[in-house]
Amino acid sequence: MKRVALILVATTLFSGCAEMQQIANQLPGVLEQSGTVDIAGGLKEALNNGISKQVTKLTAVDGFYKNEMVKILLPEELKKVDSGLRKIGLGNLADEGLKAINRTAEDAVKEATPIFVDAIKGMTFTDAKNILMGNESAATTYLQSSTSTALYGKFNPVIKTSFAKVGADKVWANIITKYNAIPLVKKVNPDLTDYVTNQAMNGVFKMVAVEEKNIRTNLSSRTSDLLKKVFAMQDNK
Repeated sequence: MKRVALILVATTLFSGCAEMQQIANQLPGVLEQSGTVDIAGGLKEALNNGISKQVTKLTAVDGFYKNEMVKILLPEELKKVDSGLRKIGLGNLADEGLKAINRTAEDAVKEATPIFVDAIKGMTFTDAKNILMGNESAATTYLQSSTSTALYGKFNPVIKTSFAKVGADKVWANIITKYNAIPLVKKVNPDLTDYVTNQAMNGVFKMVAVEEKNIRTNLSSRTSDLLKKVFAMQDNK
């Protein structure tokens, strides 16, 4: 059942995606029933109904930038850049730079779906049972440990492309040029692609954790008799 809980969490985040619907239809027969509870049916229902849109929220304009839980702040080495620009009256440029890296993450998060699909396909029945009966973040922990490498590999080139797509590359080229021209400062040349990749991934997992906790603790999020039966197994552990 651990697989069940993760799939319920992940599929609620990506409900409506064609890839997820396809996976739901291909789940191994061992997941179809547990006693009298139709697990596979519950997963398909979660896919079709969509309990949450947490990750979808991240892909919207300001999905990162105006969400304090996941907003990407400047790395430590660039805080001096921000401070330096503000001292010479370029605070607006500093603000634009911060917004630009968040825009990049918002654009790239759409690429997470196939990675989560692969994680769901690779999970065993024992994994699913352990997750369902685990702590309130057990599914998120499993998802993070099983997808981080693949997710980074997918996100990194997308983040690089997104920098150009949303104009963040030009903004930051301008910022770095202006900062490095300030007398006596130590010149910087940060790897923002790597930094934003990791921060975008962190944001995704934080939102997964929010939804997992909601499903586990909020009875009203169980929108059918089937979902209630599946998570009753957790409640009665």
